[in-house]
Amino acid sequence: MTYIARVALWSLLAGAAAVGPTLAAQGSADRIAATDDFVLQIASDPQISPDGRQVVYVREFADVMTDHRYSNLWSVDADGGNHHPLTTGNRKDTSPRWSPDGTRIAFLAEVEGRVQLMVRWIASGQTAQLTNGTESPDEFSWSADSRSLVFTALVRGAETKVADLPAPPAGAKWASPAKAYDQLVYRFDGIGYLPPGYSQLFIVSADGGAPRQVSSGDFHNGGWTTLRAHPVFTPDGKFLIASVNRHANYQAEPRDTDLYEFSIADGTARALTTRKGPDNAPAISPDGKLVAYTGYDDNYDGYQVTRLYLMNRDGSGARLLSDKLDRDVENPVWRADGSGVYFQYEDEGDTKIGFLTRDGSFKKIAEHLATGTSAYGESGTFSVSRSGALAFTYGTAASAGDVAVTGPAASKVLTSLNREFFAQKPPGQVEELWWTSSKDGRRIQGWVVKPPHFDPARKYPLILEIHGGPFANYGPRFDLEKQSWASAGYVVLYANPRGSTGYGKEFGNLIHHAYPGDDFDDLNSGVDAVLAKGYVDPKNLFVTGGSGGGVLTCWMIEHTDRFRAAAVLYPVINWYSFALTTDIPWISRYWFPGVPWENTDHYMQRSLSTLVGKVKTPSLVMTGEEDYRTPISEAEQFYTALKLRNVESVLVRVPSEPHGIQRFPSHQAMKILYVAGWFDQHRQ
Repeated sequence: MTYIARVALWSLLAGAAAVGPTLAAQGSADRIAATDDFVLQIASDPQISPDGRQVVYVREFADVMTDHRYSNLWSVDADGGNHHPLTTGNRKDTSPRWSPDGTRIAFLAEVEGRVQLMVRWIASGQTAQLTNGTESPDEFSWSADSRSLVFTALVRGAETKVADLPAPPAGAKWASPAKAYDQLVYRFDGIGYLPPGYSQLFIVSADGGAPRQVSSGDFHNGGWTTLRAHPVFTPDGKFLIASVNRHANYQAEPRDTDLYEFSIADGTARALTTRKGPDNAPAISPDGKLVAYTGYDDNYDGYQVTRLYLMNRDGSGARLLSDKLDRDVENPVWRADGSGVYFQYEDEGDTKIGFLTRDGSFKKIAEHLATGTSAYGESGTFSVSRSGALAFTYGTAASAGDVAVTGPAASKVLTSLNREFFAQKPPGQVEELWWTSSKDGRRIQGWVVKPPHFDPARKYPLILEIHGGPFANYGPRFDLEKQSWASAGYVVLYANPRGSTGYGKEFGNLIHHAYPGDDFDDLNSGVDAVLAKGYVDPKNLFVTGGSGGGVLTCWMIEHTDRFRAAAVLYPVINWYSFALTTDIPWISRYWFPGVPWENTDHYMQRSLSTLVGKVKTPSLVMTGEEDYRTPISEAEQFYTALKLRNVESVLVRVPSEPHGIQRFPSHQAMKILYVAGWFDQHRQ
């Protein structure tokens, strides 16, 4: 980025901050600001050594000069000492994984614009690049003897051919040719238009050399789009087990994955599971006799609880292990003695680590798994050593995420990456609230972020911020967006209305084929509950949300005029057009009774475009131009409808941004500032 470009960037952010008087506080030395995304450092993906003595983790940061996000690898001893970097600079190093013998770390690194698989020797500090292919490796894992690694990578196929095209004459400059696609899913959010071909499994020597392709066929044997294969070696080193979808209709039914065994000798594939529904995340017991995995029987419900299963190594004797835990189970990892399985799960706004013995006995091991700058769940991760110690990302509403380890009596936090920052800029206090929904008296959980130097005798403006998903959850985790708005003088309310995860199957499916809908009552009752506290000005209420939260923001202002302004971020406005333009078109099987042309009335009754005639609330509408999840045409429909009705509105198109508007740190700051600036303009 040139000097002139940097000046322009900071002028833009400063201009956005100057929209209203309260945003002047964004420049205050003691208040969290949207641009602090360039300052905060985040610990993620902690990997504990096999002997439990050392943790290697990813340290994420953003660079204000390049407006890009980077990550390095750092190491810290399990007692908190010897904290030092393994890699440095504006690099993108991710996914560190210890070799079973503890002598090396494999990781992914960006090399000349492509991700490659690397290995670092702990004793010498020497690093070798294991792959040099044109397609980037993705998931990988070590063999039990530390001699090999398995990884996934795309094997390109032929472009779709419709006709033979003439070649331009020598010296001629013709326009770029058209590209043809013949797949149901031809583009994917955050990736772009998909190249032809299939992902496959490869093995490579840990000492380097040419990789060997193990799987084959016109299937994504290495996972597909956001679906992960989780390939692992069997302890004897003769087979790979991975979660793949080898069905002919895999694009229309991407969740129907099975666990497959691949012979390393000849690539022969054999299905170990065959049920209708996902079978994912295989973890083989230390003695090689059992496989733990996650999944469910797919009933096409909007929300289905992911369970933990055990089966024999040959695929026989499958049984449900987590039947008494009405929560989603993720990331199963065996205890070294084979007595049971660790996993993480969401529970009432908190991410926790649990343990299930082979007979189904449950124990909570740790809580507050979180990392990053968002209140969303499922951000934390953990790893397990042979000694039984666990490393995990620990985060709270006042901490953006650090590395912690479990101990005999309690967990110990090893790092404090943002200690000085939070000493200078203390986060606003986050208070937990429960209230009853006016719809049916159900208890709803939420949180209030209070402005710095909060005075309960004052009357503050309120922002209701709604999560997306809709099958997701918020919790008391550090959130830069909400803390920035609190620093600007707003009380911020966020909540987990019906449909949120972490409250069980029944609560999650209250919105099955009924979203948006009764979530309005849950959220509106939350606003009433905060108003009852006495410190919110009822004349200055505002509402915003992104993705599914953008849907509900529109739904709120179509059902009440109590909000002075709304900021609608990357929403769905017309379910019919969404189903035919999103990168996840198969979702209509779960969220609707069927395809839109056979259920038009159902789609339109739940579409915001149907009720836009009721909207009077001034609305800012924002979407990234490369958003393929909720394409920008959805936002444009809502904006145009508001303009046709003479409702005050602004359309914001963000270049080069996929879903979420956070690829570039400056764009994330802009999003935060535009929302607050819009609300400032409409405060009474």
